[in-house]
Amino acid sequence: MAQPTQAPPGSLTQAIEQASALLATDADEARRQAEVILRHAPQDPRASLVLGSARRRTGDMAGALAILAPLAQAYPRAALTQYELGLALTALGQEEAGLQALRTAVALNRELPEAWRALGERLFVSGDLAGAEKAFAEHARAEVRDPALRPAADAIFEGRSSDAERLLRAHVARNPDDATALQMLGELFGREGRHADAEILMAHALELAPDHDGARLAYAETLFRQQKAAEAIPHVEHLLAAQPADPVFRNLLAACLGLIGEEAEEARLYESLLEDYPRQPKIWLNYGHALRTIGRREESVAAYKRCIALAPELGDAYWSLANLKVAAVSLDEIAAMRAQLARPDLPEVDRLHLNYALGKALEDRGEDEDAFAHYAAGAAVRRASSGYDPEETTAQMRRSVEMFTPEFFASRTGAGADTSAATPIFVVGLPRSGSTLVEQILASHSAVEGTMELPDIGHMARELDRPDARYPLAIADLTPDALTALGEAFLARTAVHRKLGRPYFVDKMPNNFQHLGLIALILPGAKIIDVRRHPLGCGFSCFKQHFAQGQAFSYDLTELGRYYSDYVELMRHMDDVLPGRVHRVIYEDLVGDTEAEVRRLLDHCGLSFEPGCLEFHRNDRAVRTVSSEQVRQPIFRDGVDLWPRFEPWLDPLKAALGETLTTWRT
Repeated sequence: MAQPTQAPPGSLTQAIEQASALLATDADEARRQAEVILRHAPQDPRASLVLGSARRRTGDMAGALAILAPLAQAYPRAALTQYELGLALTALGQEEAGLQALRTAVALNRELPEAWRALGERLFVSGDLAGAEKAFAEHARAEVRDPALRPAADAIFEGRSSDAERLLRAHVARNPDDATALQMLGELFGREGRHADAEILMAHALELAPDHDGARLAYAETLFRQQKAAEAIPHVEHLLAAQPADPVFRNLLAACLGLIGEEAEEARLYESLLEDYPRQPKIWLNYGHALRTIGRREESVAAYKRCIALAPELGDAYWSLANLKVAAVSLDEIAAMRAQLARPDLPEVDRLHLNYALGKALEDRGEDEDAFAHYAAGAAVRRASSGYDPEETTAQMRRSVEMFTPEFFASRTGAGADTSAATPIFVVGLPRSGSTLVEQILASHSAVEGTMELPDIGHMARELDRPDARYPLAIADLTPDALTALGEAFLARTAVHRKLGRPYFVDKMPNNFQHLGLIALILPGAKIIDVRRHPLGCGFSCFKQHFAQGQAFSYDLTELGRYYSDYVELMRHMDDVLPGRVHRVIYEDLVGDTEAEVRRLLDHCGLSFEPGCLEFHRNDRAVRTVSSEQVRQPIFRDGVDLWPRFEPWLDPLKAALGETLTTWRT
């Protein structure tokens, strides 16, 4: 039997401070010391608070409540007491009373980060996403203890990004090894979509503070946003080893697993999260995405509808439902979307998604003019925040045309990685051109594995870009060995997506058409397929699609037409300098004479014809693109002939296309 703890030496205040310090490391000993102190000073509220906290930390919630409830009543303006009371109440299932105590705690002391975090977690459990996000933002602000960084923290919280960046840059210039400042600046860059810059800062912050969970999480999230899931996963697993129940870590791991093709495990993780957080709409939304990817359509619809029931204002859920493209949205759902759009306080991100969703619902009902108006409204919101520069797209195309000549390629013959064991098939073009259909056809061949839209070539291109040699000009400086190393790096990075060990694999990142020169140099054995669709059909289909990321050119009809023309011009040039290297599939021809086009496609890839390629819709592989449900059906002509209904509103697209409108096939 344990001996009674003796009263600590020194003053009463010193004894209480000693007991309080033990709470984080040995709560049971803190409890014993607090009990001794209270025998000597039974009315001391500080010792009572330590005892209440110790009981809570050791799992005695009823005992904690017996101490904390009367203490909070006696001292209603004590923020720490309200915080401890809130935790005890919520642990006992008294959710509303617990939330009220936590709200009181942060109202009494805004600089109490642990109370903001606890409040955010309880609001997250209750399904109050907006409230949780605000509480977590306050937590991030209050956690910054350094007075030199507080103005920047306040600026971030208040949405004054430019002020925050200016303050943080100045601080980092003076203190280059301040991990907190580096993390804050990296997170700021991440919110602005400057992920490559954010990654550099986060990596340095984590190097300086390897035990800082916040820095590790921020770094993992930055990697994930760049689709570097394989690199992010070890960091998430490190966090989960210490806190296996944390919903943020579990959610991020699920999302990362989806990006490396572990869709079944992704869905299982979301299911386990929903067991713990059944009222959290965003988990239902993510679960719906995972179900859609693996072809569980009806369950996906149910997940999206459950999300809408929990959060009627969440536009992404309506858009996800409409974006399945195979299930009509009901009149009641249309009315609900209109009601949400009428709200003056609706966040812009929800207004964006609701406009796209309503546009699709009205298009399905034949209300074309109203549908187009909603598509345009959604696109205008997205374009305003995209930062897209059409001049740079055109400039890069012209640099490519100028640099990539027959002589340039001939002088580098023999460079590049050996692809005989794993031959990439790059499917390029514009989004919504039929590229997912072509990938599905190829992936139905016994020698080909479909992966996804892999980001690796794009990452390499960005890494090659220099202020003194804008991409692709810097490629001219690469030695044959360097070109070979890049090709080998691509094969190594993409290995995580190749689960089946087949000799060919498909990378269907459409934007890779911009990098055909790089691909030809580093992967000389790769196959290249250009999938092309009528510019008005492809253009309108892009314009009405809200893409989860990228494709910033698609939110303005004029810019979209210019992008399509730049694409055609670059592809014509590559046809001239690399004759026969690129095989072109015209979507309309593929729909019109499928077997003939499939045979031509397979022949270009060096593959024998297999009847299964015509039965592509029976392939149950996971598909992550917006065309996932369409390629699980036989070919149909509906998408080919849709755009003429909307031609009256496509004049800006036609004007920007110019002669490309009539010469796009060649």
